[in-house]
Amino acid sequence: MRVAIIGGTGHIGSYLTPRLFDAGHSVICVSRGMKKPYQEHAAWRAVEQVEIDRAAAEAAGNFGERIAKLDAEVVIDLTCYRLESAQSLVEALRGRVAHLLHCGTIWVHGPSVEVPTTEAAPRTAFGDYGQRKAAIEAYLLNETIPVTILHPGHLVGPGWAPINPAGNFNPEVFSKLVQGRELALPNIGMETVHHVHADDVAQAFVHAVHHRSSALGESFHVVSPAALTLRGYAERVGEWFGRPAQLQFLPWEQWRREVTEKDAAVTWDHIAHSPNCSIAKARTLLGYEPRYSSLEAVRESLSWLIEQGMVEQ
Repeated sequence: MRVAIIGGTGHIGSYLTPRLFDAGHSVICVSRGMKKPYQEHAAWRAVEQVEIDRAAAEAAGNFGERIAKLDAEVVIDLTCYRLESAQSLVEALRGRVAHLLHCGTIWVHGPSVEVPTTEAAPRTAFGDYGQRKAAIEAYLLNETIPVTILHPGHLVGPGWAPINPAGNFNPEVFSKLVQGRELALPNIGMETVHHVHADDVAQAFVHAVHHRSSALGESFHVVSPAALTLRGYAERVGEWFGRPAQLQFLPWEQWRREVTEKDAAVTWDHIAHSPNCSIAKARTLLGYEPRYSSLEAVRESLSWLIEQGMVEQ
């Protein structure tokens, strides 16, 4: 099939473009052309490369039409963050595409009631990002266009820093654990994060393309088999380097004063959500089977951070 990927060189696209190419599809990689993909692959010399700045094209009112003119049977949208963007793309693609796949987020869910959370749980999104993505999901599922929505967890992969055991992106948290220094965690460290390797997300998109009849009109969680508690996550990282984690637990209001305002805000977003999502539906309907556990995915990324000198041993 002819497949267009919007965001084909990003975190997910860097794995998805080669996977679709290897599966025998004719792939059109749509990107701003501003960066190299995260992994080398023969696909990059063979796929059709199309450079479009989405923000500029949407401002000009022609993004959707430019995607429609690619004449793809399948369009995968990895970069839609506004309801208006989804609406304009749908109007341009209506009747002209066999399958639209949208990348959502597990943050369409708010605080969990029963865990693991299933896709059937009522949407209680909070915060700008989660609310916007929940609105996009609701819109797409009410449209007549053939659509599937995949909701990834916290993306992990070589090339960028993963959410760490303090629930933020500061690499110093990993440095402390690697070196056996004391690390303070908020509360008692039992809040959760739910990672997923970007290649596993790519795998799920390919399965959704290949299982179109099961995927149409559905949303799926795409995460690792199990979430991590902050405490358990920190302890495992320390074990990797033979240094038991030296953990201190502080009440939230005290902990937030010990870190930067930015780190505190990111951590609060993650511990307030404390996601723990089920992949039973994706396993049953799509045949999704993650290659990486959360810890395996993080360890790969941590090795990259050490190689880049961003985490000190």
